[in-house]
Amino acid sequence: MSVDQEASALFYSMIKRCLTKEVAPFYDQWEASGEIPRSLWHALGAAGLLGIDLDEQNGGSEADIAITQLVLEELSRQGFGGLASAYNIHANIVMPYVQTLGTASQREQWLPAMARGEILGAIAMTEPHAGSDLASMNTRAKRTNEGWELSGSKIFITNGQFADVVIVCAKTDPSAGAKGVSLFLVDTHLSGFARGKPIKKIGQHASDTAELSFDHIQLPHDALLGEEGAGFRYLMQELPRERLGVGAQALGAVEGALALTLAYVEQRQAFGQRVADFQNTRFVLADIKAQLDVARAYFEHCLEKYRQRTMSSTDAAILKLQLSELQCRAVDRCLQLFGGYGYTEEYPISRFYRDARVQTIYAGSSEIMKEVIARSLLGKVDSSSR
Repeated sequence: MSVDQEASALFYSMIKRCLTKEVAPFYDQWEASGEIPRSLWHALGAAGLLGIDLDEQNGGSEADIAITQLVLEELSRQGFGGLASAYNIHANIVMPYVQTLGTASQREQWLPAMARGEILGAIAMTEPHAGSDLASMNTRAKRTNEGWELSGSKIFITNGQFADVVIVCAKTDPSAGAKGVSLFLVDTHLSGFARGKPIKKIGQHASDTAELSFDHIQLPHDALLGEEGAGFRYLMQELPRERLGVGAQALGAVEGALALTLAYVEQRQAFGQRVADFQNTRFVLADIKAQLDVARAYFEHCLEKYRQRTMSSTDAAILKLQLSELQCRAVDRCLQLFGGYGYTEEYPISRFYRDARVQTIYAGSSEIMKEVIARSLLGKVDSSSR
């Protein structure tokens, strides 16, 4: 990535050491239990891997954003897709939201503890009957003398089962459509907050996913994150970073799947020769490598635009669409080269396959990405979907 090579090498060494010691020996167990232990977040915090590019006074290291993306990439490359998604939400989305939009007291209250891994974050946008269509959101926040009263529910919330703080999107002006959306920092220990049973998923089993409900939760005035009614604008403002994270996950996963496949086809025999010696195998692998390198070039292009604060929501949509779709295609083609073994739990490629599928759905589905791109071409303002 385009970042100081010495700093990058130092962080990469730290990342690999941490994953080798703290994650690799236990990850199968976490996949089976469907949760990541709190001790792992403490270990990531102790290693300086949470809030890497945040301000030092907030517990960060003030490193380049590329280092945070490097963590996501390496997690995915090693086949820890569920942890990568959980990390993306906590360290690449929630913490930057708080640093960018929060008051000094909000940053002081939440960020240092999040950087230490003592507090886990989540963000709640999707509802049972409203996904990317924010205009259809039913969660409401009403002003009271003491602050706000929050009611509603959210679904498919990553880190939802164990989060200590959740950024909740709610309507504060139901008559204003998407312009009536505001963001709130919700302490999950408050009365009226409830979590449903863990949602069982096709893949990313280690990453917990929950339905959350808010039953007339009484929030203080300072629970409002940013300005009232500016929630949709903030979501659009932060989308490039969120989708950079998904892109980093995709790059890492494709590289990891490709490495597994190369090792397998070079030793697997069929019809008296290595599977690697068949022309079809060589063409499939060459095609994946070519697409991967092109995808990485666009990712680097977007990363530099993000640094310059010129990365648009359309750039982010193109990145997310192309890289997540590439991940699904590439991992599928890699698994095919394993034959029947690819369909077994014994071979890690099967987990790469399961974990890939959600990448074209969360953080804005491929269909929504195409709509965003089309609207930018046709000059139509996107005012209600993300």
